[in-house]
Amino acid sequence: MWRKLGSSIFLFVLALLVLYPTLAVSSRSLLKARADIEGPPGSGISGEAMLIQTEDDSILPTVKVIVKVKGLPAHTKHGIHIHEVGSCANTTVPFGGAGGHFDPGPFGMSNPDAYHPFHMGDLPNLEANAAGNAQLEYTTSRVTLSPGPLSIFDTNGSAIIVHGNPDQGITGPAGSGVSGGPRVACGILLPD
Repeated sequence: MWRKLGSSIFLFVLALLVLYPTLAVSSRSLLKARADIEGPPGSGISGEAMLIQTEDDSILPTVKVIVKVKGLPAHTKHGIHIHEVGSCANTTVPFGGAGGHFDPGPFGMSNPDAYHPFHMGDLPNLEANAAGNAQLEYTTSRVTLSPGPLSIFDTNGSAIIVHGNPDQGITGPAGSGVSGGPRVACGILLPD
């Protein structure tokens, strides 16, 4: 009898050990954000961005950024950043309502060219192929979708901007365009 009971307990514990990683993953919740990216009317630029954060007990959560854009000139690189305001309104520049680069905090510096590439919203360049399609998959710990100081869902929201030129990854004088130059497309990031 003890041998049967011991064998049954062993099999039960073994089953738990095998199933635990599956159970642990399925108990995590996902936080998602999405943006429909559009260029100015008639530009032919469109796309989407998806941000995914797995809610677990880690101290520093990570967010996977997936961006797909079409309608860009063939074989070109384009700066892309999360910007500090959830607006794509035109101001003195196209999509100027998005403000500067997302960089919250008491010492934040949102000027696109002046603290670059250290803004929390800085991302690697998009690279368009021969058909003008670009795709980016990148994981960052610089932003979160959950509440906190790095949340893109702060009081004024956030947007994602595609620039006309490559991001040079350097700091330059304000207005120098080293972070990508003109804004050619924008999307407001919303919870999904």
